Amino acid sequence: MYAFGDVHGRADLLEILDVSIRSDIEERPIGHAVVIGLGDYVDRGEDSSRVIDMLSSDFAAGCELVTLKGNHEAMLLSFLDRPVEIGPKWIPMGGWECLRSYGLTLPWQPESADEFNRIRNDLARALPPEHIGFLQALSLSETIGDYFFVHAGVRYGIPLDRQQERDLLWIRGGFADRDVPFEKVIVHGHTVVAAPFVGQHRINLDTGAYATGRLTCMVFEADERGLLEIQA
Repeated sequence: MYAFGDVHGRADLLEILDVSIRSDIEERPIGHAVVIGLGDYVDRGEDSSRVIDMLSSDFAAGCELVTLKGNHEAMLLSFLDRPVEIGPKWIPMGGWECLRSYGLTLPWQPESADEFNRIRNDLARALPPEHIGFLQALSLSETIGDYFFVHAGVRYGIPLDRQQERDLLWIRGGFADRDVPFEKVIVHGHTVVAAPFVGQHRINLDTGAYATGRLTCMVFEADERGLLEIQA
């Protein structure tokens, strides 16, 4: 089983990871390999469109691919529904780069409702149906064995099956600054760390790929864990 952290538009790193996973499986063949993306595939980096192309077609061919939703995918989808409300937050948080990857030209600093509506309509026309389908099909979490995979994390004291969507996508304080027991080991991204954090109760794989050029993937095999660290 493989789980990788936030890609944020770095298609170059995702391509290297694809090759690395296939090579790892060739060296250590297994009957059924699962690959889990922890969300935030889009925004910030320059090639969100290419990232979605890869993940919705032949990434890690031969493996079961599980793609989780991140807060940035949630913002992109919300922008399509509520551009005037979401645009002023999403575009400065990396949406600008995402829009450019789909060939859109933006005002330097969109402010009016008309501008946000125009950008939304241009994006809706530019998004391939396969990309819309990919985004709408993303899951909030995945449980496999002793692990609970999620984008941002979970709220302490609440059973995993009763967690709120906002926390699963956005939580930091009270989770990412602690290592406390849950029903499962939590594997997440969202909060950038200089090196992968591997605690007793949680694992953080977001090494800030868009800014650092480092994409981290953890390999889970029986009771062992290893790392595939991808660098540009």
